[in-house]
Amino acid sequence: MMAVTIRHCSTCGDERPFERPPCADGHGDLCPELSCVDCGAALLIAALLEPLQPGSAEQPDVSSRAA
Repeated sequence: MMAVTIRHCSTCGDERPFERPPCADGHGDLCPELSCVDCGAALLIAALLEPLQPGSAEQPDVSSRAA
């Protein structure tokens, strides 16, 4: 039996049980993907391993966006 956790499902619009499906990437129990048991919507749970530094290439350039 897979472990189930309760999370908000934006597709269902309410709290729903989520489970971790079999991981095709080999993450095992550390896989960041969850799926809603009721509708199958995917939820990615991941944390940054290193904080982004101001001006780093990883941050999007928003200076050219229209207001």
